[in-house]
Amino acid sequence: MNRSIIFQGIPVSYSDNGEGKPIVLLHGYLESGEVWQPLAEVLSREFRVIAADLPGHGRSGVAGEEHTMEFLAGAVRAVMADAGVERVLMAGHSLGGYAALAFTELWPGLLTGYVLFHSHPHADTAEAIEKRMREIAVVLAGKKNIMYPGNVSMMFSERNLGSMPEALDRIKEIASRNPGEGIIALLKGMISRPSRQSVVESGRVPLLWILGRGDLYFTPERALRDVKLPANAEVVILENSGHLGFIEETERSVQLITDFASRISW
Repeated sequence: MNRSIIFQGIPVSYSDNGEGKPIVLLHGYLESGEVWQPLAEVLSREFRVIAADLPGHGRSGVAGEEHTMEFLAGAVRAVMADAGVERVLMAGHSLGGYAALAFTELWPGLLTGYVLFHSHPHADTAEAIEKRMREIAVVLAGKKNIMYPGNVSMMFSERNLGSMPEALDRIKEIASRNPGEGIIALLKGMISRPSRQSVVESGRVPLLWILGRGDLYFTPERALRDVKLPANAEVVILENSGHLGFIEETERSVQLITDFASRISW
């Protein structure tokens, strides 16, 4: 089932499938809720799975020149209210993980746990900011179509890139539908986001942190640097994945989330 609400003057779309304990999925940059389909299809056999299109991507609107992580978190809370769910397990991929961390900081009582998929709590480095600024310039020049194919290809580990052509084409198609102004708004929001290392280290909400050994955007070691994990946090490194473990190793990802859901208090 697909639904749409109005949040701060723009439409925010989400899908809602299955029954049981609720899991909210937040996609990454250049994606939409549709990217979760292989994982969500399996999870919805046991859980109620809500996949939002974050403002700026998918079928959701663009609210201004910058979409902060706090703004995205507010949109997700509005989706939860519309869906009638109060406490959820939230999983965020990359950008979606940044939004999930903002949500965890703002409303920890609304979460039973959270999952970071190929994401991290650090602020952007100078190098990352420079790269995002270059992408903003490309989009402003009306050339977003020459940018996203390379970005999407980098999401797969080198070992999987040639063996998953259908998945690669599907994600490129999803990326192609995202509007330039939405891409820019989210890039600016990622540039300005603060470190949320303290959110992870506080342990207020149980965490499952999933990383890919072959991630070309950042290594597990880089993601984990200087983070002091609390007792209720678990790190799993997918040895056969890059930046898209929920696609590159779907069955393993489903099992990790299912096991985590069975251990946390609902």
